[in-house]
Amino acid sequence: MLYVSDDITLQDWELTESFMRSSGPGGQNVNKVSTAVELRFEAARSPSLPDPVKSRLKRLAGRRWTKEGAIIIQCDETRSQARNREIARTRLAELIARALVKPKRRIATKPTYGSVKRRLAGKKARGDVKALRGKVSED
Repeated sequence: MLYVSDDITLQDWELTESFMRSSGPGGQNVNKVSTAVELRFEAARSPSLPDPVKSRLKRLAGRRWTKEGAIIIQCDETRSQARNREIARTRLAELIARALVKPKRRIATKPTYGSVKRRLAGKKARGDVKALRGKVSED
């Protein structure tokens, strides 16, 4: 079981781990021991997550989200299989925790009358400076 927040814990059946040989550090060890982990979380079918969280999670996961609605997280940072497994689970928990935060809705505001006047006055002054850059006529 993976604890994400007070309301959300992921069951073991939702997570699938597979191990493969790593390309990371380890010398000859990487050719013998399967230390890299691939953590698969069936997010679309998960009863633990509400629908709005799933849609935010899909956007946050990006290319880690598969067509079947699963999130795949790979980790081969360390020489230890247990540590890589721990890192992958932590990354998944952090990703879901970020998806739990509902984004603040942007409220459109109008600029103040004074700020519009100042902006237009600045543009006019700049235009006048540029107008003076023309050829000098000899009279």
